Amino acid sequence: MILTANAATPATLVPEARRMSFLPGLFGRKLILVGERTVYQFMSLLAPDDYTGGMWHFHELGGQPLFLSPAAEKRFRISCETNGYQGEVSAEAAGLIATLFALSHLSFQQESDQLADAYLRLCAFAGDHPEAGKIFKAID
Repeated sequence: MILTANAATPATLVPEARRMSFLPGLFGRKLILVGERTVYQFMSLLAPDDYTGGMWHFHELGGQPLFLSPAAEKRFRISCETNGYQGEVSAEAAGLIATLFALSHLSFQQESDQLADAYLRLCAFAGDHPEAGKIFKAID
């Protein structure tokens, strides 16, 4: 089932008590560490001047895992060498972009319906995000 966002149903932060189940829910048990590391690596590649590590938020919609984002209030300058995109986005949008890149990348390496479903769910959510235009230009 793919969920979409709208003004009435924004993504919510995963409560601390359920954070341990977020990564297996997003990437599958087999890819927990690889999936998380891949998101962080993409963030480092996409925002080398602004991202230096740190804490991350986990976001869900309707109890389903969606994406990770840096726990920061600042904006991130995204630069994507593969498509020439350059722009500035919120920490939430930057994390959404990095998670989409990670899910796509992993789905080419692993045959996993869970990764494909997570990617489609996140794309649907991104379509209604306030920074949708920038997100889709970055991942194009």
